[in-house]
Amino acid sequence: MKTLIIEDETAAARNLEAILADIEPDAEVLGVLESVSESVEWLRTHPSPDLLFMDIHLADGDSFRIFEAVEVTAPVVFTTAYDRYALEAFKVNSIDYLLKPLNERDVRRALDKLRRLTGDERRAYGSRVQRMADQRREDVFLVHVRDRIIPLRREEIAFCYTSNERVTAHTFGGEVYTLDRTLEALQAQLPGDNFFRANRQFIVARRAVKDIVVWFGSRLALNLQVETPERIIISKARVPEFKAWLTSAHPAG
Repeated sequence: MKTLIIEDETAAARNLEAILADIEPDAEVLGVLESVSESVEWLRTHPSPDLLFMDIHLADGDSFRIFEAVEVTAPVVFTTAYDRYALEAFKVNSIDYLLKPLNERDVRRALDKLRRLTGDERRAYGSRVQRMADQRREDVFLVHVRDRIIPLRREEIAFCYTSNERVTAHTFGGEVYTLDRTLEALQAQLPGDNFFRANRQFIVARRAVKDIVVWFGSRLALNLQVETPERIIISKARVPEFKAWLTSAHPAG
């Protein structure tokens, strides 16, 4: 069995390798990767392993970014330090995960489950992970809050804001979540029908727009349904585009 470990904690990776050596002597660890970027490059340039052990939270972002950049066909077992209640999203998508610190019993159980899968079932298992990542890209962001992972649905987002290299999502309910991606990446992920890149600092949701003020120099100032950290200004050059977006037919949500 050829396995690939994606884990940015050296001690955790070594622990997993030791467990695999004890319970599955024939297992070959193809490599230990520490980041999203390194993992994407490896998966693009190597044949698919038989199994992936993947930490959810890596140094350069959460591991779901890997699925956004490259197709992953192998079954995946996620590893995480977060508790079960914070990971309900994984349960409903039938994705296995192991809680850290890993132990022989849990790793053995995951390997036994893999052995029971036929070839078609293994491919389907990998596809479920891909679909989960695709759904997340479209509908849900996983945000880290202390020792929890919280699913944030896009319809909850009133606006996204960047300042001092920190990007935050602000909800209609007043919550603020730090996101591990740039505003440019968010712009690509959020549907243009319902979200507009107002300027370098803001992406706003259509249903968050309360009213519009004609500002100096033929610009527009937006007032949202929720409080913003600073005034949102639409440049003169982008006023026609914004008006067309705001008045166009669009799906709900």
